[in-house]
Amino acid sequence: MTTNLQYHVTRLCPASGWRFEEVDFKCCISGLATIQHTNIRITNYTLATRIALDHIRRTTLLQFRPTSHPPIAATMEVDAQTEWSFVDEVECDAVLVDFKGEGKYPAKLHARRVAKHLGVKQGLIYLPGTPSMTYEDSDNEAAFRQRRYFYYISGLDYPDCVVTYNIESDGLYVWIPPPNTGRSVIYNGTNPTEEEIKAISDFDFVSRTTHLQQYLMFFTTHKKGDIFLLHDYQAPEIAEKIECREGTSKTTKGRFDATNLKPAMNAARVIKTPFEIQRIRKANAITTKAHINVLRSIRHLENEAEIEGIFTGTCIASQAKNQSYGPIAGSGRNAGTLHYGANNEPLKGRQLVCLDAGCDWKNYASDVTRSFPISGKWTKEAKQIYDLVALMQEECISMVKPGADYRRIDMHAHEVATKGLMKLGLLQNGSYQELFRSGVSTCFLPHGLGHYMGLEVHDVGAHGALLYFRKYDSNTERPEEAWKRSYLQMLSDLSSASPSLLEENMVITVEPGIYFNQWAFESVYLHDPRMAKYINQDLLTAYYPVGGVRIEDDLLVRRDGYENLTTAPKGDEALRIILGEDGEGAADEEKSGRRGWLW
Repeated sequence: MTTNLQYHVTRLCPASGWRFEEVDFKCCISGLATIQHTNIRITNYTLATRIALDHIRRTTLLQFRPTSHPPIAATMEVDAQTEWSFVDEVECDAVLVDFKGEGKYPAKLHARRVAKHLGVKQGLIYLPGTPSMTYEDSDNEAAFRQRRYFYYISGLDYPDCVVTYNIESDGLYVWIPPPNTGRSVIYNGTNPTEEEIKAISDFDFVSRTTHLQQYLMFFTTHKKGDIFLLHDYQAPEIAEKIECREGTSKTTKGRFDATNLKPAMNAARVIKTPFEIQRIRKANAITTKAHINVLRSIRHLENEAEIEGIFTGTCIASQAKNQSYGPIAGSGRNAGTLHYGANNEPLKGRQLVCLDAGCDWKNYASDVTRSFPISGKWTKEAKQIYDLVALMQEECISMVKPGADYRRIDMHAHEVATKGLMKLGLLQNGSYQELFRSGVSTCFLPHGLGHYMGLEVHDVGAHGALLYFRKYDSNTERPEEAWKRSYLQMLSDLSSASPSLLEENMVITVEPGIYFNQWAFESVYLHDPRMAKYINQDLLTAYYPVGGVRIEDDLLVRRDGYENLTTAPKGDEALRIILGEDGEGAADEEKSGRRGWLW
């Protein structure tokens, strides 16, 4: 099979200083194609015009947008958003071919997956979306955020909608609100039409919510199976009696099940489809651009608020208007606060910034953390801690593959941390085994190594969170206390945490860190004789100004290991950008004729 294609290419190339370059070229693809769901994988391809691939590094990411729809779509049944994965025999460059327009959201595929995990042949999945609302005591509309379970089997980002899936008939229906009329059109515009909704997702039927009651009454009187809900309070009101034409009436009764749908949806959502992976990849690409803009500006900034502004502004300018979570731009000792969110303190006199920030792309998250010196040069203590955390992440990432137990990967992070802190003299008075078994490393790394990611930044999984410990009593124990207790239990019995085996097409994060939260040490850890005897209190003072270092990447579990979806520069590459040694900031401004961080 041979196909001639013409593409417009956007190239993110580390060899050229992480600059986005664009060029048009034609290529000829020949080889064997195999279809896996909506994936087409082609090997043994050749490029008629190689666009100087020889000088591009192996880690180059190429994104292709066709100038015309490829002819292959006419000969094979593939969706317009199909992901093509090529392997260059010479350079081994990773090439991602992204068709113009991503195609319809695979809502029906997702609904079928949920039904499979439900394990029933009959029934109706009923999911209402987020209702429109105003803020309390205000006529101002509240910021809209679609319910993620609803979005998973609908792909709709509009309020006041309902989606239903008839398991027996394989019918995916969506119910949208009536069109706006009168003055509401003047103020708010028109609602999407039924035709526009059909173009978004692969629905079998689109109707108005005014007809939903009638459909539910029909289902309860003529169809078998329960109506599956996420929560009891989401149960629809269904009339108890239906008047028949012959003058008789039928009694209806909603058969609601609010127990089994959520775990079924969690099990489905944890394994990502190619469409979802592409959105997460896009979110990471925009997040990378935002991190780079911060690095290029950081030496000239005066306040944490400017870091947040540059990051979110870059995302918004790229049409990613929502953040996956509140940006964390902690400088100095603020870097030791895990979820620091004030982002309002001066940078002067501080060593480094821990920037934990990632945008959503069409409701799919990214989650990236980079730690870097504000001046572009490390202090001795900050460099020591950064190198230790980098080693922790490198070794833990290398362990990611299908079948790997994430509990074991998490424990390895603490093994590396314990050895590294002993080498620096921060841990003392015991052998490595004694120190590791004591759990003292949790004073420096007081959180789990990572989490699932998808429609939520802390996404759902079949067994709960990625590293899910036994439940705790929220009335008597704080979450961080429960985590530490559970971790200490896991030291002696790995099975005390729920199974966390990785599977192909899961997306997870790996985010080790080392923190020097002065309040935590002086108010908590050093008052615990089990921990205090191992901590070099005199040496801590030199590390308090470091605050903390965290490095976080988003990983896709592949059949043969993993793919790192995060391309944001770190380490020496980040320092070169901070110091302006990549030579790209000024070149980009001269090329575009625009000046300022946004360009």
